[in-house]
Amino acid sequence: MAFTDIGDVRLFHTDDGSGDTTLLLVHGLGSDSCEWVHHIPDLATRYRVIAVDMRGHGHSSAPGTGNTPRRMADDLALLCAELGVESCVAIGHSMGGQIVSHLAVEHPSLVRALVTVDPGYGFAGATAEYLPVLVERMREDVIGVSLGNEEWTATAATPGWLREWHRRRILATPPHVLLQAFEAMFGGPDAMGLRPASEAYLTRRACPVLTFWFDPAQAAWEAGLFKDPHSKAVLWEGSGHRLHEERPGEFLIVVTNWLRSLP
Repeated sequence: MAFTDIGDVRLFHTDDGSGDTTLLLVHGLGSDSCEWVHHIPDLATRYRVIAVDMRGHGHSSAPGTGNTPRRMADDLALLCAELGVESCVAIGHSMGGQIVSHLAVEHPSLVRALVTVDPGYGFAGATAEYLPVLVERMREDVIGVSLGNEEWTATAATPGWLREWHRRRILATPPHVLLQAFEAMFGGPDAMGLRPASEAYLTRRACPVLTFWFDPAQAAWEAGLFKDPHSKAVLWEGSGHRLHEERPGEFLIVVTNWLRSLP
C-alpha cells in the first residue's frame, strides 16, 4: 500500500526496486517525495528505493503539532519497521539532511550510511544571525516569508520550471507545518541547524557520510566532523540549493559510485 498509519500521522510513500541495500529518500521543507522523480527510476534498477512524504507534506497527513525534523526521523524509524527494513542508506536534502542525521544519531542500527544534499545545518556568521529573525517573521506571514526565502535557493542556471514547481509545493504545504519545522530547525531549544549546536550533534554520526554542498566553506566545515574514513564532502560550486534536481545525472553517478565503494 502507498499509505501507512504511524501513530498520529498517515504517511504516503512509494516502494520501488529490490536488492540487498535499501535507500530511504527524504525531501526538504515545503516539498514532497516528487523531488526524487529524476532519481528513483535509475536507483530502483540497483536498490530497493523508499520515498516518503514527511508528515505535513505532500499526500501525508498534517497533524496540528509535532511537525519537526526529530519527530519526522522517528516517523521514518517506525515506517522502516512496518516495511521490514532493518538497514538503509538514508538520503536527505535540506531539512531532509537534518532528518536523516537525526535518524543516524537516534537510530544508529538502522542507518548504514548517509547522503546529505546541501543540508539544513551548520550555518554560522551572518546567516546564523538572520535565520532566527526569519522564524519571527514567519509568525506573521508564513507563506510570504517562505516564498521569499526561495530566492536564495536558485542561481541564473536554475531552470524556471524547477523554481515554479517548488513555489507551488510551498503554497500547498499547511502554514503551521512550515512554521513548526523551520522553528525546530533554527530557533527552538533543540535546534541543531546553527553552530555550535550542529557540531555537537553531527559528531555523533558514526556511519559513513557523503555530503554535497555548493558552498566551499560549508563543505570544508562538515568534512572536519566525519567519523568514518569512507566519508566524503563533494563541492559543486555554481549549483543552487537543489543541486540534485539541477544535475540529476551527475548526482546519481557520484552517489552510486560512493555506495559501491563502501565495505
